[in-house]
Amino acid sequence: MTQTTKLTLTAAAAALLGAGVTLTTAANGWALPGLTKPQAPVTAPAADNTAGSAAPAATVALAAAATPAPAAALPPALVPNYRAIVQSQGPAVVGITVAGLHKAGSEERAELPQGMENDPFFRFFRGVPGLRMPQQGAQPFRGQGSGFIISPDGLVLTNAHVVRDAKQVTVKLSDRREFAAQVVGSDPATDIAVLKLDAKNLPTVQLGNAKQVQVGDYVLAIGAPYGFEQTATQGIVSAKGRSLPGDSVVPFIQTDAAVNPGNSGGPLFDASGRVVGVNAQIYSQSGGFQGLAFSIPIDVALKIKDQIVATGKVEHARLGVTLQDLSAPLATSFGLEAPDGALVSSVMPGSAAAKAGLKPGDVITAIDGEPVRIAGDVSSRVGLAQPGDKLKLSLWRDKKGLTETVALGRADKETQEASAAPQGGQLGLALRPLQPQELRGSGLDGGLLIERVTGPAQLAGVQPGDVLLALNGKPVQSVDEVRAAMKDKPASVALLVSRNGQQIFVPVRMG
Repeated sequence: MTQTTKLTLTAAAAALLGAGVTLTTAANGWALPGLTKPQAPVTAPAADNTAGSAAPAATVALAAAATPAPAAALPPALVPNYRAIVQSQGPAVVGITVAGLHKAGSEERAELPQGMENDPFFRFFRGVPGLRMPQQGAQPFRGQGSGFIISPDGLVLTNAHVVRDAKQVTVKLSDRREFAAQVVGSDPATDIAVLKLDAKNLPTVQLGNAKQVQVGDYVLAIGAPYGFEQTATQGIVSAKGRSLPGDSVVPFIQTDAAVNPGNSGGPLFDASGRVVGVNAQIYSQSGGFQGLAFSIPIDVALKIKDQIVATGKVEHARLGVTLQDLSAPLATSFGLEAPDGALVSSVMPGSAAAKAGLKPGDVITAIDGEPVRIAGDVSSRVGLAQPGDKLKLSLWRDKKGLTETVALGRADKETQEASAAPQGGQLGLALRPLQPQELRGSGLDGGLLIERVTGPAQLAGVQPGDVLLALNGKPVQSVDEVRAAMKDKPASVALLVSRNGQQIFVPVRMG
């Protein structure tokens, strides 16, 4: 059991603290280092009265050794005025209720999808607590989330998963006013949505700079966990630049501020009361908060907001590589001094990376001069760029450094192709990559969603909604990989598909 101690500082102790002296715990209370157990002073022998004489060198050295060099003082860590932050910023934090119809197989329902009960990564928004919904067919739902007002004329930021499939969105202010909200647009890749209220002169939050936030800084979250509106919780920044499974576009801010279902879309404030993040996910094995929460940096959210407001949609760039983090043994084998960088494990044919000459085994060490430490640094930088943007990549190849300039492609290119016509050669499959939320809902690491089935695949029993995992034993992650496998027009192929949580092989005769 942890025992807590209440401290009372005397005026003298407070003065010592102000002078830079720190308190440390002792066996019977609190002690001031260097004052509680003073050592006997070290004195030099009496000086020789002979003219020009000096203290022996050994004595001077001993005296110097007895006086330790002062430790570098840390700047004072001032506790934020949480009361002032809540009072000034709380009125701009809103509760969001939604109603609509969930599509068959939709991830966002009151209970976790079958097979996901033990998966600790999931979205906050689950609908009304205790409301169970059938997993087949479109079903009505109601749910809750949070958000915050960023402009006096009614622009509200929240999470895309909060308003997914919603037909009615209602925003409730702290003064109990309610507004019907219009969904201006949403971006599942970054999980950001923009709402518009028909109102003026609304309170707004102050926006901060997520790049200035450092690990250990104080943060405050305000939202409506489980429907309890205007709930404030505090903590610190635990880590920055986290790349989560299925969410490689966003460099998340990790905190230990308590957030729960219903906090989705709510703001994360820094110590000065400025929004630095949008609360989005938790890691939990119980369904509730367990000390790990993740927020979307506000600069990412605002960049997505600008695109939605300007065009009603969001476009993401694509490099066309598979990346992995470097380990120390890998770094040594590639001749690198430290395991910093993103290792290219594969390059997709016809992609922007292929056109720029990238090869498997290349290590991306910097983008436009900014160092790359992990693979997520590349994924987030590329995912937040625009198609056509040019990036200068610093590469390490064959134990030498070089640079390549790449013009980025469009991330949704494969989806557009898949919706236009059946893909996969003679197979008769219309395919598209799984979205991040679909990956979480399925429990899969990757694959291609089968949207339509015709021809040989239909005759073999492949069904719309199946997820194609592998072709002839080789995993497939893109439509281009399926095309390449079918290029030689094989007489038959074996498809590994995931259906209702089960993996099965389906043999397909092409003749």
